[in-house]
Formats: sequence, C-alpha cells, structure tokens
Amino acid sequence: MSRNAWRLPAEWEQQAAVVIAWPHQDTDWGSRLPRVEQAYVRLAAAIARFEPLIICVADAAVRARADTLLAAARIDAGRVRFVEAAYDDTWLRDSGPLTLVDGKSHRLLDFHFTGWGGKYAGDRDDQLITHLLDAGLFAAGTEHQRIDWALEGGAIESDGRGSLLTTWQCLHQRHPQASRSEIEAPLREAFNVGRVLMLEHGYLQGDDTDAHIDTLARFAPDDAIVFQACDDPADPHHGELARMHEELAALRTADGQPYRLHALPWAQAIVDEGRRLAASYANYLIVNGGVVMPAYGDAADARARAVVAAAHPGREIVAVDARDLIWQNGSVHCLTMQLPAGALAV
Repeated sequence: MSRNAWRLPAEWEQQAAVVIAWPHQDTDWGSRLPRVEQAYVRLAAAIARFEPLIICVADAAVRARADTLLAAARIDAGRVRFVEAAYDDTWLRDSGPLTLVDGKSHRLLDFHFTGWGGKYAGDRDDQLITHLLDAGLFAAGTEHQRIDWALEGGAIESDGRGSLLTTWQCLHQRHPQASRSEIEAPLREAFNVGRVLMLEHGYLQGDDTDAHIDTLARFAPDDAIVFQACDDPADPHHGELARMHEELAALRTADGQPYRLHALPWAQAIVDEGRRLAASYANYLIVNGGVVMPAYGDAADARARAVVAAAHPGREIVAVDARDLIWQNGSVHCLTMQLPAGALAV
C-alpha cells in the first residue's frame, strides 16, 4: 500500500496486547515497592481479562518476583509474556512504541525520549524499543523509524482518522525555540495526519509531564471527547479546566461538526507528604472489549465509571485502585502501551 495509508490507530481499535514494565527496587518505586507491586498486580489482572499482557522485566530476579505475585493472584500465565529489557522508569506510555498501521504492515515510531524534558534520567528508556525489537517481539517485516525529536506517547491522542489532539504547554516545553507551525510539522509528517488540534489550557497539580493530553482529554468513538472537568469553584484547577472545556467545545471534527463532550467528575484532593497528586479519571486504558479506568477511593469513582461507559458503549468498565500509582505522578494509561492487532510475532 502507499505511504499515505500509514496511520496511528485509535485506542479503541483491535489490539494484539498491552505492554507494561514491572517495578523493582532500582526504579523510583523502590521506597514503596510492596504496595506498588500490588497495584501492578491489580492492573495486570484487569488487562489480562481482556487481552494478552507483555511485561518488561529488568532481569531474571524481577521476572521471578513478578511471576510469583501474578501466580498468587491467579492470573492466567498463558495470557502473560515476559521480555527482559533495561529501563529507567516504568512509564511505557512515554517510552514505548507508537505503532502505525498500513493494512497488515506496522511501523514503530521511536521518538527521542528525554526524561520528560530532562527532569529524570532516560537513556535506557530511550533504547527500550530497540531492546523489544531485538527480543523478537514484533511481527516479521515490522519497520522501525527512529525520530530525533522529543515526544512522549502520553502527549498525543489519535482518532485513527487523521486528527491528533495535544497540548501546547507540553510540546512547547520540549521544543522551546519552535513555533507552533514548527511543532506541528513533524507531527503531521510522522503520523501522516491532516490536523493537529492543540489545547492552550489544562493542567493538573502533581503531573510532571507538562500537561500530557492523556491526563486531560481523550478521543472517543463517534466524534466524542472525554475530558477531566472540575466542578469545585474553590479548587485551584477550576478556572483552567473551565477554559479547557471552552476550547474543546470550540473544536470541530474534520466534517465541521462539534465534538460530543463527556465531562468526567472531579475527585477530592489526594495529598501525599504535603504534595497534591494528579487524580485524573481521563487516564484510562481502552482494551479489547473493555476499559481499565483508575479509581481513587472517592465518591466520584462511580460517576466517572458511568461517564466512561457512556463514551465507550458496549465495553466492560473495570476500575483499578490507582492511589499508589499517582504517587509517582501518573496513572493507568501512563503505565501502559497498547500494540495494534497483528503487531506481534506469532
């Protein structure tokens, strides 16, 4: 097929598997590792209900530990595959492959990973896709395109039909000398899209990604967008998220129609050692036949579940307690990367 057919599938399209990386003592999870491991077990169990799970492990000892914990939770071992690879952090949304499809062909886009603008070490994460390729994970003929331009997967949303959604704050931080058009150009080229929709507003305290879109607003089927709202006028997020809502309401589809908007409820503040954490309901993962969404032990959890269900009809919604995950500034979607159907080696 021609190059013009390459596209980044929408997350709700059929998937081959989801990839995560297991936490260990030498990651940022070290000081709370037992609690975090149990959060990972809950996440793994939820994903494995719907599709295969690929788990990156740093070495044989980490694999043995993960295997023991998964077995204790009675997670079907036949749904899990381990791949040994070096990594700095476990946020695979940002260091994992963004996989384009063209019919039955696949291309792994491998952007330069900078540790979220140089905030953290990221050299090993920047080589993760090469390690996965060397491990024989992907189907024969899979292309690998290294792109020397800083971008994380959590910074973009694709509708699978030629539109990307992102935020100016994040991409401007990564490329401070670039104009809007100079930032849009590599996105259009790499993802073969006709439109880049860039929000000016939206942020969450406790998010160190500089406003990744996957904590704020998500494409959904049938020209819909799910977004994180704040209905508490006394909360410092209220004004900024209200302005983001206005921006989303002003967006138009490729056909010139307004998007159908689904507002997520606002969870009460979660504070850890004096620091507010980013309890976003927008940071959910779509899987085959389901959605794995974060929960925060809040009365708003049930309302958020209803909103996600309305935006993704016909899918089972599974809530995973993410309070131990947001301690490190991300949630369910940030930790995971889906691979489209046909991407894996048989």
